Amino acid sequence: MYRKHHRSRGFSLIELLIVIAIILIIAAIAMPKLNRARMYSQEMAAIRTISTIHTAQAQYFSQFGRFATTLAELGPPASGSPTAAAADLIPGDLALGDKSGYRFTLQGTPSGYAVNAQPQTFNTTGSRTFYSDQSLVIRENYGQEPATAQSKEIK
Repeated sequence: MYRKHHRSRGFSLIELLIVIAIILIIAAIAMPKLNRARMYSQEMAAIRTISTIHTAQAQYFSQFGRFATTLAELGPPASGSPTAAAADLIPGDLALGDKSGYRFTLQGTPSGYAVNAQPQTFNTTGSRTFYSDQSLVIRENYGQEPATAQSKEIK
């Protein structure tokens, strides 16, 4: 008697392992590019946030006759109407100093103000630091050292 081999439908274990191996190889190639793209988008968000701070500072100056010296002065009040101590010109998370993977600081200076942005985790949330002041020029530094007024200007 002749017996016909009947193969069951479906995939064998070897075939499934090969497909999983191919998927892992593709993921290993794509992950660094995805991380770089995410980091770049967070850096661009930090630059836009500095521009937001400049706009808020212009509004604050027109309302109170001086620049704010802290982010809290630009942020929302805990209760009640906006005042010079909390003008409600920027969102609360930014007023606390953290937004989009960056830590922002605002300091009053004799001639105006200075804004710094540092990545919360260097080479994960950003690889550049940023600086700007009342001149509205945003400057960058590649590396962990904070950008300063002498750093390279962003074009």
